[in-house]
Amino acid sequence: MRRLACPAMERSLQEQNNDGPPATDQNGAMRTARQRPDDAGRAFSAIGTTRRLVRTARTGALGTLTPDTGAPFVSLVTTATDPAGAPLLLLSDLAVHTRNIRTDNRVSLLVEDAHPDDPLAGSRATIVGRLMRLTEDPEREAARRRFLAKHQEASFYAGFGDFAFYRLEIDTVHLVAGFGRIVDMAAADFLLDCSECSDLLAAAEGAVEHMNEDHADALALYATALVGAPPGEWQATGLDPEGLDMRAGDLTCRLVFPETLRGTGPLRAVLKRLADEARERASTN
Repeated sequence: MRRLACPAMERSLQEQNNDGPPATDQNGAMRTARQRPDDAGRAFSAIGTTRRLVRTARTGALGTLTPDTGAPFVSLVTTATDPAGAPLLLLSDLAVHTRNIRTDNRVSLLVEDAHPDDPLAGSRATIVGRLMRLTEDPEREAARRRFLAKHQEASFYAGFGDFAFYRLEIDTVHLVAGFGRIVDMAAADFLLDCSECSDLLAAAEGAVEHMNEDHADALALYATALVGAPPGEWQATGLDPEGLDMRAGDLTCRLVFPETLRGTGPLRAVLKRLADEARERASTN
């Protein structure tokens, strides 16, 4: 699975976090060969980098504690996020990690931006907290929709009786984004405040479906002209007040909006403005 950064937006996320020296793009994305030269030299944002890593990750390494010995146990899991950015997991009751969290639900989750040449050159984030099983219908169904939009292949077993959705209730996040860029942050700093975004969140699923059904050309332009991704059958997988998540096969990317959105009116205006910008960029390349 490969992930692509989003260097195209006009407004820097530096205002969210002032730690670390200037280095990469304004959304905190680590610069790669896929990014255009004019994306260099913008301010590094630890929060922006971490949010991108977690939002675009499709897999992670889940660390749990073995009940009888307390020894760490690490396993591969698939991940999505809720609108605020908290990781969502779909776990089987038969799995060792699920049995472990029944006794002690303290966990850590590692996500990374793999580098093709040097594994340690990419950014990675370790999220520490407690894994909570979602039992109430509204939040369980919301998690189901967001998770399956990102992992369509899980739809055939997500309804099995021994599978359940979990949310990682975050305590701290530890980011390693290169030499001298090691940042610890609290959950309140990492998570997106969605308290005033109820209208947008209520419309998010419909907006994603509408974009996929009627605006595939705009999604392709967002990915290729603004994010710098290769051509492909790009589909929206999730929307939140800060951005739009997309996937094409094993590629994922994130389009960060120029401002945090609170309602559907601003969403339509921003998506149209970004589509116009993408078409203009595409026509000049």
